Amino acid sequence: MSDCAFKFNTPSSASDRVPKSPSKTGAGKKKSYATSTTKATRVVHTARRTLYTAGRPPWYDSHGQLKDAFVIGICGGSASGKTTVAKKIIEALDVPWVSLLSMDSFYKVLNEEQHEQAARNEYNFDHPDAFDVPLLAATLQRLKEGKSIDVPVYNFTTHSRDPHMKTIYGANVIVFEGIMSFTSKELLKLMDLKVFVDTDSDIRLARRLKRDITERGRDLEGVLKQYNKFVKPSFEHYIEPTMTNADIIVPRGGENDVAINLIVLHVHTQLLARGFKLRNKLANPESKHEPMPDTLFVLEKTPQVHGIHTFIRNQDTNRDEFIFYSKRLMRLLFEYAMSMLPFKAAAVETPQGYEYSGKRLTDIKIAGVSILRAGETMEQALREVCKDVSIGKILIQTNLDTGEPELHYLRLPKDIRDYRVFLMDATVATGAAAMMAIRVLLDHDVPEENITLCSLLMAESGVHSVAYAFPAVKIVTTAVDKEVNDDFHILPGIGNFGDRFFGTDFLEN
Repeated sequence: MSDCAFKFNTPSSASDRVPKSPSKTGAGKKKSYATSTTKATRVVHTARRTLYTAGRPPWYDSHGQLKDAFVIGICGGSASGKTTVAKKIIEALDVPWVSLLSMDSFYKVLNEEQHEQAARNEYNFDHPDAFDVPLLAATLQRLKEGKSIDVPVYNFTTHSRDPHMKTIYGANVIVFEGIMSFTSKELLKLMDLKVFVDTDSDIRLARRLKRDITERGRDLEGVLKQYNKFVKPSFEHYIEPTMTNADIIVPRGGENDVAINLIVLHVHTQLLARGFKLRNKLANPESKHEPMPDTLFVLEKTPQVHGIHTFIRNQDTNRDEFIFYSKRLMRLLFEYAMSMLPFKAAAVETPQGYEYSGKRLTDIKIAGVSILRAGETMEQALREVCKDVSIGKILIQTNLDTGEPELHYLRLPKDIRDYRVFLMDATVATGAAAMMAIRVLLDHDVPEENITLCSLLMAESGVHSVAYAFPAVKIVTTAVDKEVNDDFHILPGIGNFGDRFFGTDFLEN
């Protein structure tokens, strides 16, 4: 048999041609945007946070609309090497933001009778009905759409789901593997590339014996009983016939480097066609000649506000004064933003025994999310204005080679979807970082109308970009400047706010 069998069902266009190397991309007119390959770990998980050593570039267009993740479906018999193939594909892709989703996580919760059958090796885990396919399809659909998802953790020793779940977010490529992954039409519709791993039955049996005895605490007799009664018949009846759905058939599983390399080349070609270059478009938005949007709210330019701006815009203002007047302006900004939240009537009794008809904030939860690092300077002012506010953080940095924003880190309050969110950034020029942060919040199911972007200073291009992409997001600032220069700095502007506030120097090459 040949190393791999192909049945690509993709259109043959210029964008679908296979590049010479997975690590090479097209070059721009001025700079080469070739992706460097590295063996360094791109995602580091700890008990309390996740760090991304390679940032995620924009996964949406200049209108804020998402491009679905590329889904690779991998099917094959039990112990055929599906997970090995999946991991080798991920390793060879060498791109950040690839997620692995296993069908094994979605076994159904067993009742008492089924648990007893499983203990006697008489429960059929190799049948389509053993999986919670509706939950799996909904989860894969959300992940494909860029949403944050919670994946069950299945315990094969106890045949139950663990209390905790695994959160996955930010997949540009999804590798989905499972023995019954091709048996559901609903799942097949979500796959962009379907791979079948074809491994000899004797090899699969040997692997299953080793795995179930050493890793899952089963005995030899029980494993053979289950294999002959359920695994082998299910493969012949349900799994093997689905080979006709595959775009690629991979004989010998993870040992077949030729097939894996060809899969990787094809996926890289698809990813190149999905790339987004936003910054230049956002600096000159399509709506720049239109009036300011109704969602923009600018703090009234009183003599006090005008005077504070005079201090913080002055290049000769020392750092202590810059911090002092910036904090004053931040507090005024949040007082203004808080006034837009829903209030309800409330009657109280004064110390003199009289009733006073007042207002109280409705029973809502408020969170502040700062775009690091300049947005972090605004957290204290928000805490001074709003009691018991939760704080989240998003780190977005500009890639100096491409000029595009990249997501490196996020830590959001639990159930952020239930909060009114103040998204904080000290200055907004093109709106690229703000758009990325808003997209992150939307991916975590925060309603667009519950997001308020708060900034001390914005450029008109940034206002238009954010408002055009996310028309329900409120934009609150203390001033709007007209221009952004070729280096994406606001004019007349305020300088680099973070450097002036923290007393650091930014050296440009």
